[in-house]
Amino acid sequence: MAPPKVLMVAEKPSIAASIASAFSRDQLSTRRGATTDVHEFNGMFLGFHAQYKVTSVIGHVFSVDFPAAYQDRAATDPLDLFQAQVIKTEANPKAHVQRHLSQEARGCAHLVLWLDCDREGENICFEVIECTGFNIDMERRRRIHRARFSSVTEKDILKAMDNLVGPNRNEALAVDARQEIDLKVGVAFTRFQTNYFQGKYGNLDARVISYGPCQTPTLGFCVQRYLQITTFKPEKFWTLHPYLYLNGHEVKLEWERQKLFDPDVAVMFQNLVIDDGILEVTDISEKQETKGRPLGLNTVNLLKVASSALGLGPQLAMQLAERLYTQGFISYPRTESTAYPSSFDFRGTLAALVNNPTSGNYVEKLLAEGFHKPRGGVDVGDHPPVTPINSATEDMLGNDAWRLYQYVCQHFLGSVSPDCKYVRTKVEFTIGGESFHCVGLRVTAKGFTSIMPWLAVSEKTLPQFTKGEKLEVSKVELYEGCTSAPDYLSESELISLMEKNGIGTDASISVHINNICERNYVQVQPGRKLVPTALGISLIRGYQCIDPDLCLPDIRSFIEQQITLVAKGQVEHSQVVRHVLQQFKQKFIYFVKQIGSMDTLFEAQFSSLADSGRPLSKCGKCLRYMKYISTKPPRLYCNTCEEVYDLPQKGAIKLYKELPCPLDNFELLLLSMPGPEGKSFPLCPYCYNSPPFEGVDRLFGSTKAHSNPQKGSGMPCFLCPHPTCRHSLISQGVCACPECSGTLVLDPVSAPNWKLFCNMCNCLVFLPQGAHRISTTHERCPDCDSTIMEVDFNKKTTPLADGATLHVGCILCDELLHSLVMVKHGRMFSRRGRGRGSGRGRGARKMVDPKMSFRDF
Repeated sequence: MAPPKVLMVAEKPSIAASIASAFSRDQLSTRRGATTDVHEFNGMFLGFHAQYKVTSVIGHVFSVDFPAAYQDRAATDPLDLFQAQVIKTEANPKAHVQRHLSQEARGCAHLVLWLDCDREGENICFEVIECTGFNIDMERRRRIHRARFSSVTEKDILKAMDNLVGPNRNEALAVDARQEIDLKVGVAFTRFQTNYFQGKYGNLDARVISYGPCQTPTLGFCVQRYLQITTFKPEKFWTLHPYLYLNGHEVKLEWERQKLFDPDVAVMFQNLVIDDGILEVTDISEKQETKGRPLGLNTVNLLKVASSALGLGPQLAMQLAERLYTQGFISYPRTESTAYPSSFDFRGTLAALVNNPTSGNYVEKLLAEGFHKPRGGVDVGDHPPVTPINSATEDMLGNDAWRLYQYVCQHFLGSVSPDCKYVRTKVEFTIGGESFHCVGLRVTAKGFTSIMPWLAVSEKTLPQFTKGEKLEVSKVELYEGCTSAPDYLSESELISLMEKNGIGTDASISVHINNICERNYVQVQPGRKLVPTALGISLIRGYQCIDPDLCLPDIRSFIEQQITLVAKGQVEHSQVVRHVLQQFKQKFIYFVKQIGSMDTLFEAQFSSLADSGRPLSKCGKCLRYMKYISTKPPRLYCNTCEEVYDLPQKGAIKLYKELPCPLDNFELLLLSMPGPEGKSFPLCPYCYNSPPFEGVDRLFGSTKAHSNPQKGSGMPCFLCPHPTCRHSLISQGVCACPECSGTLVLDPVSAPNWKLFCNMCNCLVFLPQGAHRISTTHERCPDCDSTIMEVDFNKKTTPLADGATLHVGCILCDELLHSLVMVKHGRMFSRRGRGRGSGRGRGARKMVDPKMSFRDF
């Protein structure tokens, strides 16, 4: 009887490889699955022999979205989204993760889930269970197990295998609740705002006017600081500083009153001090003080230090930390805990760092002299603090990852080092009835600051003083200063505010900050200061006018409290979703009614569509010129018809020879994509927004066919199947793409560097260079069904005999043309005709070098 099969699934391919390596020793074999590698070996499982298969997903298998009926922004009332059903679709259909898991699970008796040990990981557990066909409630013979681990070291992996538990459905449902709430609330508000404001203003410089229960309060903190700065009124103040000159040292004394805001009173005190002229030492005190070593490092503190000290944005810092984790150099980087568990192996972790090129000597000293037990922190029960696992060098990691890794090492070593100790000496004086003092600092034990020198205490030496001693003042300074406004929020300060107010989680804080930057609500200035833009300010001020709750942190805290109840199993998932959405639905209804208050702010800040842009092309309805608005999102606006036509987000737009579209009479535009080898193709603005042929918008992705207004594009001419238009796919398409199911289309303005490009992928085919003219004909090749092309060669460089310049033929079958074309980006080519992978050609596919000519096939 064959041993039972055990399928183990990790969250990333690198973690799957580490798990397989920890169990298999030298018996491991690896093959490529439908999506990721599958590692196979034999071993013991729960006391019996078993055949193991270890593979992985690539993050979430599914994403939450609306059904097709709610995808059309123009036809759907955003209010209806609050009652809409949501569906789970494969997050990355091209990766075929669902099929991969289903195939690998066949015949397996046990499933072991090695997903990250947080709520998101728990949610992915149940996605994997669904894909594999295991039933957690019904089929007891096919058992499901959950491994809990914090690092991918062999020790932690083996320990997790010895302590398998069951997956936590409540935590998974908590993620489902958050996803559904965020989707419905975010899309409803975002669709309404985007449609309303982009239909009125031309210089918003944003592709989408979004709202999010976490994103918007995050922006609110930045705008609140901006408002504090702009409304701040500076005020002058004065303070006294007597000076002593002793033994070659000048000592500056601080006034106990600190500041006065009345210049006349300040001058009066200055005169009293000057008139007296003699300082008397009234008290000398010394105090032993301690600067405590750091607590364990959690995600929030890691992100704050990465931004403030290393200059790494939160999003980049988390990406680097994730990479260090999957490579086995640090423990799991998403944690809220600052307390180490009682079972933590400090000596083993220190021993792993002995060979560290920068801190190895310090580690040896700690091991020899004895490390200190870390200070008590907070144990949230998720993961231990972030710690180093293995030694690394800069060459192994690269500059930014190395700097982040070094900080993790230094922080860990600091947490097990002695405290910093120093003596604080304070000398107090009186003169003219006023009290002054000076302070000296002397370090007696550097402790953890030896490995974290930026936290070191700055020593300050004072001359020797005696109580009752009288000294002559060398000068008395009346300093005039001015109160200053607070600075713009730094990323580090924003992270602290988000943590304090419960905005986001350790896993999502960096995402929310990145969102408000990418959507042009704030800009990152030197010092990683976050300065809100006019759009960001107008949005928050608008929410404050209509419903301040929409931009206050309380609203997210309310949601998180409800979701936590689901995670603890205290409330039904559906009940929480229904309750929260009902609250937001009422707010949305009121917001729509009061949108005029926000519109007044926008009107004062932004230009109307009628006053924006420059005349470019004629409208097919009224035959008047429309204005091209180049700021994000690029649009055409017809002032007469009061219609807005979206344009592609990338590339340069210009008029295309004043040629009209035969379907709607709109003048065609030419879109040139960026890059030295970018595509150029005509498009009709009306067809682009309203594809005239059924199914074409789904093929390429209509601008109005998605929950997210940023997604997708409309139909350019190279997808249009119009039978007679000379710019359509039928006229300009040449043959099937060798890389995908698309068609190679002639670039109409690529002269003299003529080329074909695929209308679906990045494949390029360079045609005879320097030709005077290249065009398609209405004829088809009898051998491969490709379009016959007409090439008018340059007289000076023509390859034709007797100096002839005109040649007609198929680029696949004609020997001359075949020798003069070259493939770039494509790997394979075949005579398959010009259809979308279904041409009538019958040539075999052949492997090619990206820069080989067709003659080399």
